[in-house]
Amino acid sequence: MSQRIRPRKLIVSALIALIGFILVVVIGNIVRAPKQKDTTKTTTTQSQAAGFDKSRYPLDQPNSIWIVVNKNRSFNPLDYAPADLVNVGGGQRIRQEAATALQQMFSAALGEGRQLQALSGYRSYATQKTVYAREVATNGQAIADTQSAKPGYSEHQTGLAIDVGGGGCGIQDCFGNTAEGKWVAAHAHEYGYIVRYVSGKESITGYRPEPWHIRYVGRELAAEMKKQNIQTLEEFFGL
Repeated sequence: MSQRIRPRKLIVSALIALIGFILVVVIGNIVRAPKQKDTTKTTTTQSQAAGFDKSRYPLDQPNSIWIVVNKNRSFNPLDYAPADLVNVGGGQRIRQEAATALQQMFSAALGEGRQLQALSGYRSYATQKTVYAREVATNGQAIADTQSAKPGYSEHQTGLAIDVGGGGCGIQDCFGNTAEGKWVAAHAHEYGYIVRYVSGKESITGYRPEPWHIRYVGRELAAEMKKQNIQTLEEFFGL
């Protein structure tokens, strides 16, 4: 009986030794194999560091704070009206987010001895229709088109734009030369606003310079435009 069992023990021992050898080789290869890098995190980080995310908000939706409205880009629908308008003084209304930022800007300006006033905020489609018709009747269409928008194409209809005044000058060219106007030009971006129509960009914006017309785009975009020294939405977004 014992003589029959002995060969089997030898075979079993040999198999165990072989399996052990295979395991040692396999484990050794795993340990020595180079670790695969997690490129997902790296790619994401590189993407974030690559630049400003221009797709964060849509440019063509009426309620987007980045909507771009100009002579070639209208509202859809044309008679869009924002739902969150609030009073900012002087009987003028703009959207809530823009109003909060405007009040902060006015307060900061006042703290530096610059008193700003809200002069013309939101205008409905119907109101802009009347304004544009009056401009055409007074100045002719060619001139009217350089300083007034057709209904459905006005930034004032976004509820994010407002004309401001101060230093004894209202909605006039002289505002740009007042201490208030210069303060706005230098500090508006800190509160999410840009001076929308600036000198030298008439062929891009379609309008003559209006130092009193400011547009809320949010602090992130306003700061990035300032950083890159880009003055118009059209240039920044490549429109």
